[in-house]
Amino acid sequence: MIGAIIGDIVGSRFEFNNFRRTEFELFHPESRYTDDTVCTMAVADWVLQSASNSANVPFAPILQSWCRNYPMGDYGGRFRLWIENPIPYNSYGNGSAMRISPVADFFNDPEALFPSVDLVTSVSHNHSEGLKGANAVAHAIWMARSGSSKPQIKQAMTNFGYYLNSTCAKIRKTNTFNETCQVTVPQALICFLEATDFESAIRLAVSIGGDSDTIAAITCSIAEAYYGVPDWMRDEAMRRLPLEMQKLTVDFYQMLNQKNMMKEPIEELTDEMHATFTISDETDRKHRVWASMNIEATGDYSIEEALEMQQVTMADYELYKETYPTE
Repeated sequence: MIGAIIGDIVGSRFEFNNFRRTEFELFHPESRYTDDTVCTMAVADWVLQSASNSANVPFAPILQSWCRNYPMGDYGGRFRLWIENPIPYNSYGNGSAMRISPVADFFNDPEALFPSVDLVTSVSHNHSEGLKGANAVAHAIWMARSGSSKPQIKQAMTNFGYYLNSTCAKIRKTNTFNETCQVTVPQALICFLEATDFESAIRLAVSIGGDSDTIAAITCSIAEAYYGVPDWMRDEAMRRLPLEMQKLTVDFYQMLNQKNMMKEPIEELTDEMHATFTISDETDRKHRVWASMNIEATGDYSIEEALEMQQVTMADYELYKETYPTE
């Protein structure tokens, strides 16, 4: 879980400003959590509630509540509609794979893992490719945590139709922004397979371009299970989270520790985690304008509609549109 959060935060400033090298500052003043972290928190909340409740706990209201409590500009147009009316919309977007790590961290038994993956995925991403992407990532996390080798994990991914024969160098040359499981889940898996440690997994995930924060979140959720997470990265990410998210993360890892599942649990909030960190209002509005421009570029929405989705004004657009990064 914390691996996905770190990947999201580090990748956030590159989502609309791809950087196709591995040498960059990991935690920049503009590095922030996005909708990827919010949705991951919702899944962790569901796991915690399910673990302490004998009755079946529905996931959709939990996800809806978290997203409403954090009405940021990063949600996609169709998912934003889902927040208001949570009916599955046959999505195969990579949101199903980026939020799944808490389920994979919790369940020891694949017979319990896969039905739970389907349960939390199908409330929104009920397309076969969306379900496949989430199950593949969950299975890779479970295998990594269980001591499987990278060749074994790579072979297991063929059961999902992911043959992973490309390389980061090849992907980096031609990659464009894409939010589907079909494209980004194999890319994230390849980044994990080529990594030599947790940090190199992040750097490779960002370096291939595309949907940087989500690719990094998926990559690092697997890398956490395989390598563990350096303490300083954990603390740097935690201090960028609201206190509610910090506490939920600690509760989640304490629960895993009680199940004897984690070698290095997050046992308590440290002073470093409590340190305040805020994104400036200017940076937030600039990122929302960039997101609006990206939504408009899909051709599905006008710039006025996209700005409304991102909760920024035409004046913001006129102020920040020239700062939109181009490669």
